[in-house]
Amino acid sequence: MSKTVLKVTDLVRHYPLPKEKLFSDQRYVYALNGVSFEIKEGSSFGIVGESGCGKSTLARNVMALEETDSGSVQILGNEVVGKSFSELRPLRQHFQMVFQDPYGSLDPHHTVGRIVAEPLTAIDDLSKEERAKRVEEVLSSVGLKPTDAEKYPHEFSGGQRQRIAIARALITRPALIVADEPVSALDVSVQAQVLNLLRDLQDEFGVTYMFISHDLAVVEYLCDEMAVMYLGSVVEKGRTEDIYANPAHPYTRILLDAVPNPASGKKRNRIRLDGGVAGQTERRQGCAFQDRCPMAQDKCRSETPALKSVGGDHIAACHFSDKVSQLGAG
Repeated sequence: MSKTVLKVTDLVRHYPLPKEKLFSDQRYVYALNGVSFEIKEGSSFGIVGESGCGKSTLARNVMALEETDSGSVQILGNEVVGKSFSELRPLRQHFQMVFQDPYGSLDPHHTVGRIVAEPLTAIDDLSKEERAKRVEEVLSSVGLKPTDAEKYPHEFSGGQRQRIAIARALITRPALIVADEPVSALDVSVQAQVLNLLRDLQDEFGVTYMFISHDLAVVEYLCDEMAVMYLGSVVEKGRTEDIYANPAHPYTRILLDAVPNPASGKKRNRIRLDGGVAGQTERRQGCAFQDRCPMAQDKCRSETPALKSVGGDHIAACHFSDKVSQLGAG
């Protein structure tokens, strides 16, 4: 059995909004509403969903970059929620992050060597020579030259900058890398190079990925398991191949139908979404997807569906998950 690298349990994050009037009720943005999942060592776990569903908030909370309202985040068995900066410092070497923007995530005033070496501040017992050697090794591992350490970010293309960001994440030899839309800002050809690099690095170093994306084709290529989020909650979770073959939530089915697949040679009946996205400032009775769902019934408006098994480890939060395959038929 592979050990668990990341375990997230009932994670909740609600942001208070400014009051419109002094004595009015406090309103919140309900960004995360009890999210739970686990990632095993050496695997890749995808988080997918539309903009505003809570993906990036989840990444920041897993990385302990902001306070969490309640719930648990354990990395290699170490709880990170509620830890102070000094308590987190020695743990940081075990989890690193790759951000979306390869241009904004690198300090233009620092050399590549200094940028890549920055996370090593979490490791106190490395000499200057050992730090320099690690920088050379990690730059080589992502396809850059050791001499690139003396250059500045503006001297590199977008794809090369993202390689620098990946090198920075690898420098501490972490067990977990959280990648938040790491290829969405890149050209398609460059995306393929970076994705292949991530797979090669996983094979070489055994790194575990939590991979956030709105691109389901990318998740299918890279991830062993995945979770689909909608308005701060997981609505479906399981092995990627199982979800692609048999989506059990109408939202997942609609997302998958939107992915072009000319190789299949089949004309699909695409399902149209009705209604608008409910705001993240609302807490409604029943299913959060009810206004847009082509399958919604009275039960969906009165009862919130719980995540339940639809076969093995494949779970979905839908009262009528057994009928999702019939959507668009006829």
